[in-house]
Amino acid sequence: MNIIIVGAGDVGFHIAKLLSFESQNIYVIDLNEEKLDYINNHIDVITVKGDATLPSVLRQAQIHEADLLLAVTESQNTNFTVAVIGKRLGAKKTFARINNPELAHPDSTINLREIGLDFVISPEELASKEIVSLMEMSVFNESISFENGKLLILGAQLDASAPIKDMPVSEIKSRFTRHDFLIVAIKRVGSDHVIIPRGDTILKPNDQVYFSVAAEHFEYLYELLGKEEFEIKDVMILGGSTIGEKAAEKLVHKGFRVKLIELNKKVAYEISEKLPEVLVIHGDGRDVELLEEENIDQMDAFVAVTGNSETNILSCLVAKTKGVTKTVALVENIDYIQISQTIGIDTLINKKLLAAGSIFAHVREGDVLAVANIFKLNAELLEFRIHENSKTAGKKIKDIKLPRESVLTGIIRENNVIIPTGESILLPGDKIIIMAVTHAIHKVEELFK
Repeated sequence: MNIIIVGAGDVGFHIAKLLSFESQNIYVIDLNEEKLDYINNHIDVITVKGDATLPSVLRQAQIHEADLLLAVTESQNTNFTVAVIGKRLGAKKTFARINNPELAHPDSTINLREIGLDFVISPEELASKEIVSLMEMSVFNESISFENGKLLILGAQLDASAPIKDMPVSEIKSRFTRHDFLIVAIKRVGSDHVIIPRGDTILKPNDQVYFSVAAEHFEYLYELLGKEEFEIKDVMILGGSTIGEKAAEKLVHKGFRVKLIELNKKVAYEISEKLPEVLVIHGDGRDVELLEEENIDQMDAFVAVTGNSETNILSCLVAKTKGVTKTVALVENIDYIQISQTIGIDTLINKKLLAAGSIFAHVREGDVLAVANIFKLNAELLEFRIHENSKTAGKKIKDIKLPRESVLTGIIRENNVIIPTGESILLPGDKIIIMAVTHAIHKVEELFK
């Protein structure tokens, strides 16, 4: 596949890095020479220095042969323009990163495809949806759903009191026989290595553990984790950014009680006018006295989404000391994502990584129905459909020879969820979800082409 990425920032670099593992033909265009030099020194792509809104620059990147043009700069106007021009010059599919909600969700009178824009994505919209999902899954710090929520991949950190700590996976399965689940991945504190567990893999305290489970059975996992389910109703949001406002709007719509703190008086007033069901406080959320006056100790969750990563992290740590059970911080630095297990915050989210992840369904090979990223693991979840002529149709999972660093996490058969074993047989019509670390993805795609 020939892919052009416009924008060598965090989103563009992350996409290029993941795709470089898969022998794709990749061009990266940017005006910033330092960013291009960094990319050249770290991954195997072709870089082009220039303004991608100019046809001559796009032609240098072989735009007429491009299967996919990804415009992911910080400027939505640039992305919009590049996508439209690129389509006219021969790009088969165009994708633009858009922040404005009116462009991200145009009304029915506007057909963006007619002017050359096939797909748009709003990182702010994705981040707000992620926050709502985390509030609905109180015990877990990561939640990914498939088939309209019927199959869940849930992540949680293992406490020292968890019944399954220091226990091999095979013993866990034999001891908790009434639970239908699968442990699909482990991330150990201080290690970048992803563990795809086998029967003799032993779980350790502080491990980040990922489970596959049918939605109607996810409560069973509380017993394994040694945690009690708690309902989140009162949420405090720090920051009236687009993400904060969107998250507040979605949360009150779902019945949560939301209190939002915003430093800018004008922004605070505008949000209070727009969202009358949200209690908006004008003040500095870094002020511990203010947080105490606003009863932070009575909040079930604290979400920090200001424009400053360090402020978000520190305020979440303060919230933890005041007894808040669940904390979520928005961070700009991608490197922070990898240390969330060690700093005491339940979940760190990065809107750029969420945007990058949403793009991947459009660059995957085979009959890929959906893609989701797990950034703590540098892994992806891919959904495939099994056809009559599929190489894997009629075979047991143990005979398929999946790459060692991948695992089949679930089967959807006639709207029913099957948590697989090695003896499970794949049938035509099945939808399957596979977790694979980055460098194993291409092999998985080849297997299910």
